[in-house]
Amino acid sequence: MMDLPFEQFPALNAVGICRHVFTQRIPGIDVSHDKAEVLERLSVAHQEIQEATGFGDWPLFTAQQIHGNRIAVVDTTRSALRADSGRRGAVSLPAHEFPRSDGIITNQRGVALGIYVADCCAVYIVDPKTPAIGLVHSGRKGSELGIVTNAVGQMSERFGSDPVHMIVQLSPCIRPPHYEVDFAAEIIRQCRVLGVRNVRDCGTCTACDLRRYYSYRAEKGKTGRMLAVLGLA
Repeated sequence: MMDLPFEQFPALNAVGICRHVFTQRIPGIDVSHDKAEVLERLSVAHQEIQEATGFGDWPLFTAQQIHGNRIAVVDTTRSALRADSGRRGAVSLPAHEFPRSDGIITNQRGVALGIYVADCCAVYIVDPKTPAIGLVHSGRKGSELGIVTNAVGQMSERFGSDPVHMIVQLSPCIRPPHYEVDFAAEIIRQCRVLGVRNVRDCGTCTACDLRRYYSYRAEKGKTGRMLAVLGLA
């Protein structure tokens, strides 16, 4: 387990009710292909890391990730999957990937939420009191559109979560001077406005360390993806 390329965050480890992981660069895998091919090449290593970190055969729900602010919901029945943008009119989805979505929330145990990033931020949201969780893909555009704000609002509306009790953890992402916009700072600002007191940022820049991370900007689009996973135990 120690040789597998992944990291975890002390603030989430301390919660005790959730499992999480953030994969790093997988050595020896050619990632100079389109995204679908790259994810296929990385899938075996990502599955090994999920198994090593306690996810086992938990179903993995991912989002299409179109740099929007749409939130998908794994609801209280676990059999009914719904995508929502903060408005009425949810749609039924048979697959484990939510189209047109960049974040997922749930209050179900034994469900793994997954987000792929390569410079954008994976934002882990944990409400240990309800309990409920969310995992969000937030880069420059998503942050401008307030996707984290939307996710926190949806958790409050659907599950009764209170932002005061939430823990928000930011993953490694690209930062100045390697990128012209500090969207990590904007994510933190939005969380503070919502009343989230416990916001943690690892402070790591993906473009600064290509031995550990993939960077879409630094590698000019020919790169892999890190996988962020979060679930209620």
